[in-house]
Amino acid sequence: MKSIKLTILIFLVLNFGACTTTKDNVQATFTCHEIVTSATSTVVSTEAGEVAGYIEDGIYIYKGIPYAEADRFMPPHSPARWEGVRSSRAYGPVCPQEKRMGWYSDEQAFAFDWDDGYADENCLRVNIWTQGINDKKKRPVMVWLHGGGYSAGSGQELPAYDGAALCKKGDVVLVSLNHRLNVLGFLDLSAFGEKYAKSGNVGLLDLVEALKWIKNNIEQFGGDPQNVTIFGQSGGGGKVSTLMATPAAAGLFDKAIVQSGSLLNSMEARYSRKIGLATLQELGLKASQIDELAKLPYEKLLEAGNKAVSKVREEAGTEGLDALLFGWEPTVDGNVLPWQPADIKALEQSKNIPLLVGTTLHEFTATTYNPAWRTIDKTGAINILEQRYGEKTHEFLSVFEKAYPNYQAKDLLDVDFLFRPKAVEQASLKYNIQGAPVYSYLFTWESPVLDGMFRSTHCMELPFVFNNISRCRKMTGGGEEALKLADKMSLAWINFAKTGNPNTNNLPEWKPYTPDNGATMLFNNKCELKYKHDKELIELVNSFHYQLLAQ
Repeated sequence: MKSIKLTILIFLVLNFGACTTTKDNVQATFTCHEIVTSATSTVVSTEAGEVAGYIEDGIYIYKGIPYAEADRFMPPHSPARWEGVRSSRAYGPVCPQEKRMGWYSDEQAFAFDWDDGYADENCLRVNIWTQGINDKKKRPVMVWLHGGGYSAGSGQELPAYDGAALCKKGDVVLVSLNHRLNVLGFLDLSAFGEKYAKSGNVGLLDLVEALKWIKNNIEQFGGDPQNVTIFGQSGGGGKVSTLMATPAAAGLFDKAIVQSGSLLNSMEARYSRKIGLATLQELGLKASQIDELAKLPYEKLLEAGNKAVSKVREEAGTEGLDALLFGWEPTVDGNVLPWQPADIKALEQSKNIPLLVGTTLHEFTATTYNPAWRTIDKTGAINILEQRYGEKTHEFLSVFEKAYPNYQAKDLLDVDFLFRPKAVEQASLKYNIQGAPVYSYLFTWESPVLDGMFRSTHCMELPFVFNNISRCRKMTGGGEEALKLADKMSLAWINFAKTGNPNTNNLPEWKPYTPDNGATMLFNNKCELKYKHDKELIELVNSFHYQLLAQ
């Protein structure tokens, strides 16, 4: 009995200690804040009815609020009204999707710490963090669009996505959301008649509907419907890029941030319609049976759709198509999405939207997935590079050393040339339209976690943008340098959301990007603005057909 009591005492002491707030000069590292909720203290009226959330550390939090509803393959519409006060204190369902392969890697599962929630097709929900409700204040609104391509992910999948820290730091209203993905959001059945004319873009229309909901309801949550910034990373950056080209989204947001996701070309209807036809063939259905798709189990539909994508991708490859994404993504259908995001008409539509765009230094880090390369020497790296660059390998080395004079041998394999050139291209296209300014960045900070295996990988900037280093210690280590950089980076994002200008007192002057100056803010323990530092390198790499190095 004494040993049991002692065990309980130790447990209580340890947990009490874990909840003690210990602060440094940037942010708390461990916190245990009081949560307040009641039947009345957090009630807000929306167009569909009243909702109630909870208050944590002075932040009003609402989760899983329906912003729309939809039948399978059909455009979304306003949610049905409800009676009474709807409890909105837990994340709603996420869109059904395939298993996350990262869970099968213990190291990645540890670092990323995914929360995949529960799946349901009724997934059109928003989450909100705000410092005040029903107070008529006009706080800037930041709408987060999650990554995962257009096939996976959710507004809650990473601990970095929690909006409380950013909300508290900048007095902004942070919104995240879920929408339809993969075969549910982007199966183009328009070849089967007018009923399905928009089916290939219903996932995109979900985003438009969410922005409409925000425009119409966010004021009650303390937000300014006339000052909305959309921002996203990876597939979320692609969604931002696409929304800038979507006429139905015009006027629903005022600023845009694209993080590692400059999608300049989307699906062509000639391929997306073939995928729709091939999906029916895989299921053994005739055109007259098209409505049967709405009744099929999701798993069976997804399996058929994925087989159709593979078949049509192979066909498109023989025709010379080379696309980073193929299959589940918005379709240039002449209707919902009339133009490619890089088309002059699309650029004109978003001409007056300030843009912040950038990437991480390493993105899909080759040495993360190939441990033998982590200690590679220069000779070994050159041998691998010669497989790609051939007789131009030494020219590559020369311009690489100019861009990154303090590089390590493994940098020759790890530095990203897939996302960064697209970001530079998007920035240049934005500048050339001669409208609102564009700002460029490159995140170069490297995580020390697991002996530095993740380096500056894809998603590494997220804890810094959201000021969530402490929530993401498994990814960042949670050290002093990370905390300081997050303070600088999150404030830049907040200032951009407020004014369209990311400059802060704790960064060097951040000048807008132009193709002539190549101005790019490098985020690291020492932040610095560089001019055209990798211009020659990108030009050389762009002259080759670039693919990720074999792993």
